Amino acid sequence: MQYRHVAFGISLFVIFLTLCVVAFPAQESSLKDRLDELETRLKRLEDALKSKAASGAEPATDAGKASEIDEVRRQITILSTEIEKLRSAEPAIEVSAEKANSMGLSSSAASVYRKSHGVSIAGYGEMLYQNFDGETQTGSGSTRGSQLDFLRAILYAGYRFNDRFVFNSEIEFEHANTGRGGEVSVEFAYLDYLAAKHFTLRGGMILIPMGLTNEFHEPTAFLGTRRSETESQIIPSTWRENGFGVLGTAGKFSYRAYLVNGLDASRFTAEGIRGGRQSGARALAADPAFVGRIDIALTSGVFFGGSVYTGNSGQGQFIDAGRSIGIRTTIGEVHAQAQVRGLDLRALFARASLDDVAVLNRLRGLTGKDSPGEMLQGGYIQLGCNILSHFSQNVRLSPYYRFERLNSQASVPAGFISDPARNRKFQTLGVEFRPMPNVAIKGDYQWIRNRALTGLNQFNINLGYSF
Repeated sequence: MQYRHVAFGISLFVIFLTLCVVAFPAQESSLKDRLDELETRLKRLEDALKSKAASGAEPATDAGKASEIDEVRRQITILSTEIEKLRSAEPAIEVSAEKANSMGLSSSAASVYRKSHGVSIAGYGEMLYQNFDGETQTGSGSTRGSQLDFLRAILYAGYRFNDRFVFNSEIEFEHANTGRGGEVSVEFAYLDYLAAKHFTLRGGMILIPMGLTNEFHEPTAFLGTRRSETESQIIPSTWRENGFGVLGTAGKFSYRAYLVNGLDASRFTAEGIRGGRQSGARALAADPAFVGRIDIALTSGVFFGGSVYTGNSGQGQFIDAGRSIGIRTTIGEVHAQAQVRGLDLRALFARASLDDVAVLNRLRGLTGKDSPGEMLQGGYIQLGCNILSHFSQNVRLSPYYRFERLNSQASVPAGFISDPARNRKFQTLGVEFRPMPNVAIKGDYQWIRNRALTGLNQFNINLGYSF
């Protein structure tokens, strides 16, 4: 079986290289070639200008030749400006919000694609204040204290080698201090081969293209002080794995499809599958997984779509009666988003199913309420409105409301018990103020209820930025 996996991996690698080298040969010139071409044209125009000037053309005596000289000078100015932009690696490529979205990138994360060549630096960060109520939903006392946390400081570092090859990465500094529970990690790091105008090959550590937050998680990209619970427990944002695949557009359609290392079921819990993320660190790859996404853009700012992830999560770690337990994990979600005339409407529903959970529980020694769910499901709908949209293009003031349901143990194997505390309802009411597009100050109050009657409401304030 080990040799089968090796052969499978080698075959995929060979296919990937073949696509890069044979099917999509680089046809556009490199930056150096482009500069050489422009400088040659500039030299010819300068020689032509000298020749025409030497012929004695004067505006008063030969208007036609003088006009030709003015035209040559105009072309020289245009070429000189273009050459200087290329030499200084100034941004030269427009990347619209729709284009960035089709590549699975927030605005700042797409910075390197706006460069014609060279290094790109961007980033974002956010700080979160949480104040918890003193009583649960039944009036029982709670001693959970307030917390002020610099959640994350992010640097995007990218490099554009030429017209075809782009490197992009996101480095995260989480919770400010590695000595107090924080960490430094790579959120993504991949190479893109821009094979054609609407088709790209991508390989490395990549964001899983599911939901409305996992790929688009900059604090200026969504309303709310905290990410939704559905997109934390069922779609475990921020979720990234090692792999490779393709992405592109076809008319109103955009798609992404990757083969990645699968999840690790040894870390699934009653809370959800979040702990099963391997995040590219010595990832177990006995069981690969497939993830694909498709979106349909109806008009600017309006799209809907869905995605599916499927693959075994056993990773060869669980043997029962002489056979390997696969623990097939399948996650599906549908989503829609509309940002039109100051309105921001979002909706998402996600469901995950796990096979072999009873066997997994026995092999892991889990009992009672501790079983991972055989089915997990959740969803939300959110509405926001920028009430300053008719008065300012830069300053925004957006009240918002989100309703969400989540049950990470919608079903469990026979002989186990669903924990009523896992069946939750969230209502969030808040407001976001942006004094400029890249700075967001958000405040909201969350009513949290569950079937165990232990829900604890909280008030949150978030300060976020991107550049």
